[in-house]
Amino acid sequence: GPGSYTVGTMSERFDCHYCRDALHGKKYVQKEGRHCCVKCFEKFCANTCTECKKPIGADSKELHFKNRYWHDNCFRCFKCYTSLVNEPFMLRENNKVWCSNCTAKEDAPRCKGCYKPIIAGDQNVEYKKMVWHKDCFTCSQCKQVIGAGSFFPKGDDFYCVSCHEHKFAKTCAKCKNPITSGGLTYQEQPWHSECFICSNCKKPLGGKRFTAVEDDFYCVECYKECVAKKCAGCKNPITGFGRGTSVVNYEDESWHDYCFKCTKCARGLANKRFVCHNGKIYCAECPKRL
Repeated sequence: GPGSYTVGTMSERFDCHYCRDALHGKKYVQKEGRHCCVKCFEKFCANTCTECKKPIGADSKELHFKNRYWHDNCFRCFKCYTSLVNEPFMLRENNKVWCSNCTAKEDAPRCKGCYKPIIAGDQNVEYKKMVWHKDCFTCSQCKQVIGAGSFFPKGDDFYCVSCHEHKFAKTCAKCKNPITSGGLTYQEQPWHSECFICSNCKKPLGGKRFTAVEDDFYCVECYKECVAKKCAGCKNPITGFGRGTSVVNYEDESWHDYCFKCTKCARGLANKRFVCHNGKIYCAECPKRL
């Protein structure tokens, strides 16, 4: 609060405690039971202003707080220079006084975008202990405000959904559009689940057995029906699934390996010598018995 001293004018003989000059008819200061002229008071007794480092004279208004002293016109906010006489304040580092508004701003978290304080009530976005004003949280690519919308982090950058798709998302091998979620991989190529389908019945093939024929894909049933060769022995399609994955081919005809056998003795002839007689297959011994 403000400090004051007794200042008066001597009417009788009275000398300054320090310089011994007569104080009769002069202004003087009484402090701690001693009388001194104004000049000696400023030289020996006056407190030093914490802000301007000059003595606080007898005619000046003085403010003090925790053994620190200020001229009343020096007692201003260090940040905005507003007078703090009769106002709330905070004494901060280096003996600087701050008003409550500047203290709140200084202690507030700083926006990662504009580096200005985020004051209570400001709309903001927080991510991994970082904070932005809502309007400062923008896409690193298109610079549009992301705000509270969805985004994708990449290192120190952030991307809106659209920019992330065009810059980083994998492209479907069929439709060439970005794959934003889900999808599958075949022979190191990415596909939308809805693009990886049977070429005949159009049913999705993800997680199911299928056969690739050049650039087309077929489910098991459609491959049997539309693509697979028919076994010359059992007349069923040769699919390569299940039993008998090996195929025997001879003069434009095909057999399951287990169906390729001697017409007479039924001995299996896959990877063995055989004889074709009148369109039928025999082992090397049976034609001799015909």
